[in-house]
Amino acid sequence: QVQLVESGGGLVQPGGSLKLSCAISGSISPLFAMNWFRQAPGKERGFVAGINWSGSNTHYTDSVKGRFTVSRDNAKNMVFLQMNNLAPEDTAIYYCNWGSTWGQGTQVTVSS
Repeated sequence: QVQLVESGGGLVQPGGSLKLSCAISGSISPLFAMNWFRQAPGKERGFVAGINWSGSNTHYTDSVKGRFTVSRDNAKNMVFLQMNNLAPEDTAIYYCNWGSTWGQGTQVTVSS
């Protein structure tokens, strides 16, 4: 059974950076990409970024392009989301996702 555990969230000032991590336990198939989603208060959960098995293909929602970078380390069973130039509208709970499996989420708050 696959489990995903996020970490690295916190409070950061506008313009700051955070790096989220997703630890993967269990055996995952390379058929599915690893994704990051986020959910702000009162809003639906939305796609942020995704990366394929080899790391050769990444996708981002328009609002984070040029600011966020998704990466993975298959040897360590980890996926990362580097977030730079954070803005208040990035405040949300960030979730790691693989297929139908979700982590518990990590809170990111961008505020002065």
